[in-house]
Amino acid sequence: MQDRWITDWPPSPRWPHYTRANAGEVLPTPASPLGQQFTWDQGICPGWRDGYIRTGNYQLHEWDTALPEACGFFGGYFYINLSNVRMQGVRNPVVTVEQLDLAFFGEHPDVPPYVAHPDDEQLAYTPAILEHLGWVMSATTWPEIDEEKVQTRTLRAERPDLSTLTDAQLLARARSTQPMLTKLFESHTVSSGSSGIAPGILFAVGQAIGDPSVPMKLLAGIGEVDSAEPNYALWDLSRMVRNSAGLTALFDAGVTGVLGRLSVAAEGGSADAAAFLEAGGAFLAEYGSRGPNEWEMSADTWETKPEIALAALDRIRLQSDDESPRIRNAKRVAEREAVTADVRAKVAALGNDELAGQFEAGLVAGHQMAFRERTKTNIIRAVHEGRMVFRELGRRHAEAGHLADASHIFMLLNQELEAFVADPTTMRQTLADRYADWQQLWLLEPPFFIKDGNVPPLTEWAKKGASTAAKAVVGEVLQGVAGCPGTITGRARVILDPADPLALEPGDILVAPLTDPAWTPLFMTAGGVVVNVGGQISHAIIVSRELGLPCVVSVTDATQRIPDGALIEVNGDTGAVTVLEL
Repeated sequence: MQDRWITDWPPSPRWPHYTRANAGEVLPTPASPLGQQFTWDQGICPGWRDGYIRTGNYQLHEWDTALPEACGFFGGYFYINLSNVRMQGVRNPVVTVEQLDLAFFGEHPDVPPYVAHPDDEQLAYTPAILEHLGWVMSATTWPEIDEEKVQTRTLRAERPDLSTLTDAQLLARARSTQPMLTKLFESHTVSSGSSGIAPGILFAVGQAIGDPSVPMKLLAGIGEVDSAEPNYALWDLSRMVRNSAGLTALFDAGVTGVLGRLSVAAEGGSADAAAFLEAGGAFLAEYGSRGPNEWEMSADTWETKPEIALAALDRIRLQSDDESPRIRNAKRVAEREAVTADVRAKVAALGNDELAGQFEAGLVAGHQMAFRERTKTNIIRAVHEGRMVFRELGRRHAEAGHLADASHIFMLLNQELEAFVADPTTMRQTLADRYADWQQLWLLEPPFFIKDGNVPPLTEWAKKGASTAAKAVVGEVLQGVAGCPGTITGRARVILDPADPLALEPGDILVAPLTDPAWTPLFMTAGGVVVNVGGQISHAIIVSRELGLPCVVSVTDATQRIPDGALIEVNGDTGAVTVLEL
């Protein structure tokens, strides 16, 4: 193995700290060369820079012109630039570096200390930052991202039959998504960077009234969380199965082959099977871009491999009707409204008009979390349309013998695409060799932090599965970050792959390395959620709050330390996970 991967970025001397926190939720596996360069280097990353500039925290001259340093790729793994994120705490008069670190890392012991750089403080930026903060604390709607939702849904609805397009036409369609990705990620950067403001404000309010649990209670059940929408749709599909003896029998025979059995049943006159297939087709048309690794173009999604969604549905169908996510959400909404009234009264009793104003502003700023999930969903739709183009290009050239395997199309570099389309006959062995090298990266455990720009050679990276974390014992308390309030006791189910959740039973505690939208259908089966990594704006917390699940994140090595099947208590108010029985 070489010390560096072919698409790795140089570390930034100016912004030298990087982290896998939150990045592991986005790209848990090494990015393919094409996935990285086409989607990220030439699409998303310039939008990230533009979003930072739009919030007032940066100006254009601070960025590298080719690879804006908001992120980085090392060993093929995606990293967020921690030094960049911290500038919001340095330059923003409302948020501190400490608050941002807490939102990202919880109490992680290895967070590199903040060391000031002479160019960090920029008082001239303050008016633009305050203008943006004023918008965050007053905006309850954002028409721009609603329009982008329409745009990306239209892109999907107007997808032509890709098999009828020439190679050049396919590439032109894919290229058309790159400027779209830049604009969409500009919006996402605005919402994502602003999502930490509400927890910070509300934490200060909670401190003032002596209740540190205020932020998570007030940010639960906020509504219109796009990444939770597929869960409601899957729930409706699961009720079709649960309420039909015929469909139940087809699923009882196993997820493998269930689509074929459904088709045979529909052709044989089963109205239930026909209705399910029609509803399932509509589901895939709307949500087919989602999947376990949806930001990576080479990865399967619900559209390319429906069995992933069906595996989750197979668990959800076991839930009783009173576990509906709509019922759970309604409870959280009612609790949030009650807590809001209670906190408002306590703040008023203090007679502090400034604190009262901060409280109301924090409530409004909470909308940024829902905005964040919408902007993310918009981007994923655009990424998926590029994915489908390249899957078609790979399919036809594998059939023609120009590729050893269709997936090798994703081993192309962005700058090689036009040459490949012009003459696809010359790169078969090169791409096969790259694929073999890329697979070796999957065996590596990326460092959680890259500090001071020092990227260890790949030959020094640990191997996955080499963790020596000790198993927890009865009575031991694993401390994480409180995510969604509530306490629940249940059997721990350590799930490492959302496409293989068959061990998860209703009421079990889902213990996962990380989560992204492909995991959230499993939340509807689980009674609670524990995650190895994450902070106050992590995906697991946002969706747990929407669905009303006790959740604890940033439990270091939870998937190694908590034995599968152990009886555990999850306290979403304190962040404590207690092992009760092995």
